[in-house]
Amino acid sequence: MDYITYSKRLDYLLELVEKGRLESPKAIASKFDCSEKTIRNMINCLREKGFEIVYCKNIKKYLIKKT
Repeated sequence: MDYITYSKRLDYLLELVEKGRLESPKAIASKFDCSEKTIRNMINCLREKGFEIVYCKNIKKYLIKKT
């Protein structure tokens, strides 16, 4: 995957998280035609960039942590 594609996908993942629509790495991996591990790595990349992304087990979604 080239840098531009990766960057666009990171932006899309962030948008899904901000809107509360990212439920499972499996579903987005299917859409991106990649592995679930790649999606988890992308989420960790967003975390490294300073976004406080957490997974809520109760509602089974990734969310931006409210401070």
